Amino acid sequence: MGRMLILIGVILVIIGGLMLLGERIDYKNPLDFRWEGKNTTIYFPLGTSILISIVLSLLLYLFRK
Repeated sequence: MGRMLILIGVILVIIGGLMLLGERIDYKNPLDFRWEGKNTTIYFPLGTSILISIVLSLLLYLFRK
């Protein structure tokens, strides 16, 4: 149980580091949609939602084992 928590923590640190690196180089996920009108902006993070879903599914799968 303790090893699993450490592994999850390391994975989260790596993902956080990649997100910070992506912000620094101004990376935008191509599956995140943004529509800008005259007075409105609509942002739909489809790609980010899929990525978070995959990561959480893998973590829950590993945690159940």
